[in-house]
Amino acid sequence: MLERFFRLQHFQTNVRTEALAGFTTFLTMGYIIFVNPSILEQTGMDKSALVAVTCLIAAFSTLLMALIPRVPIAMAPGMGMNAFFTYTLVLTYGISWQAALGIVFWAGCLFLLLSLVGARRKILQAIPPSLITAISVGIGLFLLFIGLQNMGIIVAHPATLVTMGEFSTTGLIGIAGLFLIIYLLIKNIKGAILVGIVFSTILSLVLGLVELPKEAISLNIDISPIFMQLDLFGALKLSLIGPIFALMYMDLFDTLGTLVACSHEANLVKKDGTINNLSKMLNVDAVATIGSGLLGSSPTTSFIESATGISEGGRTGLTSLVTGIFFLLALLFVPFIAVVPNYATAPALIVVGIFMIKQVVKIDFTHYEESIPAILTMIFMPLSFSISVGMSVGFISWCIIKILLGKFKEIGWVMAIVVLLSLISLLW
Repeated sequence: MLERFFRLQHFQTNVRTEALAGFTTFLTMGYIIFVNPSILEQTGMDKSALVAVTCLIAAFSTLLMALIPRVPIAMAPGMGMNAFFTYTLVLTYGISWQAALGIVFWAGCLFLLLSLVGARRKILQAIPPSLITAISVGIGLFLLFIGLQNMGIIVAHPATLVTMGEFSTTGLIGIAGLFLIIYLLIKNIKGAILVGIVFSTILSLVLGLVELPKEAISLNIDISPIFMQLDLFGALKLSLIGPIFALMYMDLFDTLGTLVACSHEANLVKKDGTINNLSKMLNVDAVATIGSGLLGSSPTTSFIESATGISEGGRTGLTSLVTGIFFLLALLFVPFIAVVPNYATAPALIVVGIFMIKQVVKIDFTHYEESIPAILTMIFMPLSFSISVGMSVGFISWCIIKILLGKFKEIGWVMAIVVLLSLISLLW
């Protein structure tokens, strides 16, 4: 049955290889179960419910990838988008988390609509590659900055805005976890980020900084505090059109970049350069984002960590099926995961941020009309503490430079609409 459904012989693989690949993928991206709730709980959402929902939406979306396009790509709430949800929408704009969930829902609907009508390709072609790269790098800087704050290494200062914080016990635990992750990554050990989080949490338990849950394993899963709590109409205000589009094209670029990279790694690309089942994968991603809003989480996206499973030989949806099952099993450990402190997950933010920042080498800094808007995009995200502001500044500055140079044709009508929406969002 598995052979016929997943065509294992066609892809020159077997059940054992696919199962090992699925487990490898889970180990490398399992940190999201700890990190996503620690970010989203700052909006006032219930942490235990967030842990359960993170497991559920990761399992649901990954299983969809396994059963519809049948590819070895796993999904979960995306890093960067959970930061946008918390720090930009809720903490900066002052939107309720219920309305923010509504924004996630409508962004998913818009993404699905664009996928169904084929408009996603036009949007992708309209955005300059330098800005697409800059968005990823800027989000990486933003995550790194948040991670340093959560560890207490960077703190507020009335004169210089930020400064070096004092070394505390929690900060030292975070630093220890960070360097353990770095060591394991250098040694190419799977699950390095997950091990670092668990190590920091155990150290906190030993030092009495956190308390053990009453039960480590529980079948009593309650997601009612956040399930179906989205405010659909509250998210449809004119002032929130910009954030809806920002979230949509963040999801679009993040997903496309991951799908293209992983598809090439898994030999899912045809001779003419097209990717097998790309439309189905994008549709699944959009449906998963809609599901995130309904369940109570930031948007779900394809994870680049899927490449680790592919490197272990994963070639079919059976790899994703195994990964999805492990996310379901993680539901049993919700009580333990819920006690993990923010400073224990902070090293994960720093490391993921570094992974995203390394893409900066793709930008040609000698080509000023492209590199200057990219630099503004990257620097404004952490400094304004807003991903959407950084994106808006980048798009608008790129457009202004093209106008000054008289290169009106390079802007195009699609990019003109994006810039207009960015300008509305920024001024509003």
